[in-house]
Amino acid sequence: MSMSTKQEAAARRPLLLRLLFAVPVIGWMLKEAVGGSETAKTLFVINCMLIWVMAIVFFGYPAIILPALALVPTVFVLLILITKG
Repeated sequence: MSMSTKQEAAARRPLLLRLLFAVPVIGWMLKEAVGGSETAKTLFVINCMLIWVMAIVFFGYPAIILPALALVPTVFVLLILITKG
């Protein structure tokens, strides 16, 4: 793939995705997870779980509760969509 083709493909990505890819540490891992092999996707999920476990070790109970509270609206919308039919 030539350089101009890579630049055109990068320009077609949504702005939010380009901004996430620009984050120094997480960006390259996320880029590999989106466009890489199955191994890269698996390692990305493992890294996310290990980061969560490390947060639990360092911060304790709030690191367990905050992700659960963040998922409440998502599950609520999902339940509404399921019951809607």
